[in-house]
Amino acid sequence: MKYILLMAAPKAGFDTYRAWSEKDVQAHFAVLRTIGKELGESGEFVATEGLDWPDQAKLVRSGSNGTPVTDGVFPESKEFLAGYWIVDVETPERAYEIAARISGAPGPGGSALSMPIEVRRIMTGKRDELA
Repeated sequence: MKYILLMAAPKAGFDTYRAWSEKDVQAHFAVLRTIGKELGESGEFVATEGLDWPDQAKLVRSGSNGTPVTDGVFPESKEFLAGYWIVDVETPERAYEIAARISGAPGPGGSALSMPIEVRRIMTGKRDELA
């Protein structure tokens, strides 16, 4: 079963990521690279990507003639999608374990970041298999 692990970051203080020391950034990504390597070796890794800063996000809808209609970032949003991982695992519990490891990657000063990670099954396959 494939799961997407959605990394949500709070809007309040999101710019603090830009203020991290180089040492803290390197430590954070070293842990994430280790997790990615281990998942690759176990065959559970599918993909991971970080996303651009929230001020670059656009909400798109189809206009009456099919052309894209875009709106900017909404100030009432409390969180933004910062990135995602896709894993292919046997059980939801395994996806939760991986999400917890990612959430616990170090932040400033080496303390666990504890970023909330939303875990959702990716619904692939034939329609009758999804029930």
